Amino acid sequence: MGVEEAPDTRIGGRAARPGFVLALGSTSVLAAAAVVGMALAFAEKYPCRSGAWNFYAKQFQDACYTDIYPLYYNEGLAAGKVPYTGHKVEYPVLIGGAMQAAAWLVRNVNPLIRGREFFDVTVLLLAVCAVAGVLATARAAGPGARAQALMVALSPALILSAFVNWDLIAFALTALGMAAWAARRPWWAGVLLGLGVAAKFYPLVVFGPLLLLCLRTGQLRQFAKTFAAGALAWLAVDLPVIIVARSGWAWFYVFSEDRGADWGSIWYLFEYFHVPVLGDAQLSTLNRMSALFFIVACAAIAWLALAAPRRPRLPQLCFLVLAAFLMTNKVWSPQYVIWLVPLAVLARPRLWPYVLWQLAEIAYFFGIWGYLIFVYASQGNPVTGYAGLSTGWYFASLLARFGAVALLAGYVIRDILSPERDLVRAHGQDDPAGGILDHAEDRFRIGLSRRPPVSQADSASAS
Repeated sequence: MGVEEAPDTRIGGRAARPGFVLALGSTSVLAAAAVVGMALAFAEKYPCRSGAWNFYAKQFQDACYTDIYPLYYNEGLAAGKVPYTGHKVEYPVLIGGAMQAAAWLVRNVNPLIRGREFFDVTVLLLAVCAVAGVLATARAAGPGARAQALMVALSPALILSAFVNWDLIAFALTALGMAAWAARRPWWAGVLLGLGVAAKFYPLVVFGPLLLLCLRTGQLRQFAKTFAAGALAWLAVDLPVIIVARSGWAWFYVFSEDRGADWGSIWYLFEYFHVPVLGDAQLSTLNRMSALFFIVACAAIAWLALAAPRRPRLPQLCFLVLAAFLMTNKVWSPQYVIWLVPLAVLARPRLWPYVLWQLAEIAYFFGIWGYLIFVYASQGNPVTGYAGLSTGWYFASLLARFGAVALLAGYVIRDILSPERDLVRAHGQDDPAGGILDHAEDRFRIGLSRRPPVSQADSASAS
């Protein structure tokens, strides 16, 4: 309506000079910060690269464990087997392709160091993905708030977990997909998100919030374009593998279904302490309970999306859905923090709640490795030096992470119900990551809120 948006001159909720913020948000600064973060991540894994991963307890004592090195051997790559056709792989197709590409590049390296070189090549790929993801997050944050992507590039928890697994591939594709949506390119957004789903399933969480917000604003045709492009991109990657090696392709889904409550999950705590009903369930019952709690959480988020006095921002809903998934899932690995970081920054770019959550994630990162040492030693295995973290301390770190994510989700919900508390909207913006949703008027809304709906124009005028 011709209302000029006020520039966002805050980083993590703190006021800063506009010129300084713009400089920090430049592509060169953000890319350099991402490179520094990945250099620190590589340094954190250096003890293992120097040989610690050949000793079970030592890799946990040095907190440098990575899946990448052992899976080079366990997935048959060292023996020349091709993922899916020659060996079942517990990951979606795009990660299997990345594994095969790295294995092919080191095929002529001395077998004695080939596993290490496989790790190095994979790290280079993941570092490129990290830089791309940081820059894409900056694009989704909006022109005046690009500097907030520094909270992603230099996230301590992301740095610690960057090279534990291949999650940075999906991280980059998801961030690029959201950036494409912010740039009002629904076809490209769908393609990138579809490729993200072909790497890890979690990018699916973007489609649900997009559907709800497009329903609220009457933009379902744009959602249909994005979803169709995503489905086609996913099929383009997965269908050839389905045709050639159906059982190998399906192993990821079978493995996920048959997996019990595992490290990091609240269900693991319930099982360990034999909590009635929640902790004594059979696998099939556990699968149903996990799905049920997630469905209930998604239903609540859907109600919030359609009934809130002002349409929620896209990153807010994406963060809530992903947080709900992790909190109800059977597995919550340390590297899953990579999924949450960019959405947390975009959903609520305030420093101190973010720092509190990062501290909880760091505590869990070291807690799980300490606990694995403790379990190993308690089984009668000799351990020299650090003997690990006892059960009580491990579960304290698990609950701290669970609580920190729940607290951050609570703050996001409060910002949705009281938009004036939202740092992004407090500076005259609507939804920089929303693309066609930015400043869009409501077309459909559940009228359950006692507060009158806030129009985008009225909000901009008030700001």
